[in-house]
Amino acid sequence: MNERWPLYPQAVKALKKIGNDLRDARRRRRISTTTLAERARISRATLYRIEKGDSGVSMSSYAAVIFALGLVDRLSDAFDARHDAVGLGLEAEQMPKNIVNKRYDR
Repeated sequence: MNERWPLYPQAVKALKKIGNDLRDARRRRRISTTTLAERARISRATLYRIEKGDSGVSMSSYAAVIFALGLVDRLSDAFDARHDAVGLGLEAEQMPKNIVNKRYDR
């Protein structure tokens, strides 16, 4: 059985947005699909699938296009803990309220 697991609708929507944003970034830079595919070392067909937001394309191919467009800093910052409001909130709940510094040698 060679079926892919279905993605959540929010994930599909996010991938489509990423694809559209990458296509728009390419167009703003006036780079052809052939040139960008060569720079990213992927096929034009794969670039087309990325720009459509295809979930079957590897993360490394998305990363290669992002790098070729000069947007790699945004990729490395995408999952930074500073942007994880839920995780930071949960972590703050588990922090001790008071920290007592005990001095033994006085």
